[in-house]
Amino acid sequence: MSTTIIEACWNRIGVNGDQSCDKLQQHVHCRNCEVYAAAAQQNLQRPVSDDYKKEWAAHFRRDAGEGQQQDLSCLVFRIGREWLSLPTRMFVSVAPSARPHRLPHRSGRGLSGIVNVSGTLYPCMSLADLLGIDESEGEAATHSHTFARLLLTQWEDQAYALPVADLHGILRYAGASVQAPAATINKGLSRFLSGVITHQDMRIGVLDEALIGYQLARTLR
Repeated sequence: MSTTIIEACWNRIGVNGDQSCDKLQQHVHCRNCEVYAAAAQQNLQRPVSDDYKKEWAAHFRRDAGEGQQQDLSCLVFRIGREWLSLPTRMFVSVAPSARPHRLPHRSGRGLSGIVNVSGTLYPCMSLADLLGIDESEGEAATHSHTFARLLLTQWEDQAYALPVADLHGILRYAGASVQAPAATINKGLSRFLSGVITHQDMRIGVLDEALIGYQLARTLR
């Protein structure tokens, strides 16, 4: 252990003490004083213990491949009681929830209508319908007050608005940590999943970007 003792006068008679130091009138603050600067130099040049050296030597000897690199990023949201995710690159922005206006002669499964977000019209797509999720099951799963939102997303040249019951936010994760979906997941949802990731106490379904994008585009045809 280092035996260097630094006299921290700024904590006794300086700005953090009783402010009785006669140098304060000239320097205003201890950080402008030569005594404070000398103490900083002394602290930086103090000898370090063998344990400290060993700890950092072990840190830098560690293989850079140890642990899993968080190489992927997704946006996590909830529909019904299912926590799901899509790659962050698909999303443009998040908007408050809005009631869609139905389109005449268009009642296809998955297309709820159109929504106006800041003067721009977006087709409002129901992932609950497309994935076979019961939206009414979600309230009891959270035990907290939540806010529904619209996720504005872009697939190829088409923009979409996706209503969600809750939004967790952006999550970085390791691609190597993705697990296979459980066999108990409903078939309507499971065929759109490329895997499952775990975060805190959440099991998050990783939606296949290409399949979801294709299904959204197909619904608009």
